Amino acid sequence: MSRNTNPKAKPKVTNVTHPSQERPQLKALGGSQSDAWNNILANQTMQSLWLTHSNEDDRDKQRKATAAALIGIAPKDEIEGMLAAQLIAAHNAAMECYRRAMLAEQTFEGRHENLSQANKLSRSCAVLLEALNRHRGKGQQKVTVEHVTVNAGGQAIAGSVQPPGGGAPSQTEEQPHALTHAPGTPMRSANPQRELVPSASDAQRPLSPPWRQIDRATEGQ
Repeated sequence: MSRNTNPKAKPKVTNVTHPSQERPQLKALGGSQSDAWNNILANQTMQSLWLTHSNEDDRDKQRKATAAALIGIAPKDEIEGMLAAQLIAAHNAAMECYRRAMLAEQTFEGRHENLSQANKLSRSCAVLLEALNRHRGKGQQKVTVEHVTVNAGGQAIAGSVQPPGGGAPSQTEEQPHALTHAPGTPMRSANPQRELVPSASDAQRPLSPPWRQIDRATEGQ
């Protein structure tokens, strides 16, 4: 009889500390309170570099440039860190496709394919950048109306308007407008006795009230 020499493996336990209790040193790279995330993200971004034809000195420069790019994008949280890493990776891949398309020994088909892939990757960079700006709230547009112009002969009102039969004014009726009146039309005053009208002799005289007293003594005559 054979004996089972492989006892049941014990599950591995990973101790996780809440990021709020950490003091991250690499938050500028990944935007997280957890340096475990920041470190992984930075390494993932550096692994997207094309280092095949680079010597050790050039590789060191490329890695430092990648870290500088992450710091320059300045992710504020994990989502911004992911978008920043993908943006750098897409840029590196696009530039490598552009480089290969320009090789002197490259065939026409190879040049066409590399330029096509570079174009797709460049579009991906634009989409990622738009998503990053939208996440940061920079993609919102705000339209402000500075003033309202009413042409000559037009009519406008100021204040709210009550519809016939009462009720609350609609949203359109509550909008403020410029107050004006048609040119050439005099605005009547509140007291008709003080209102003046032009006469034939260019003089002004008081406008007679629209009523008169009737002499009761001569009413029947």
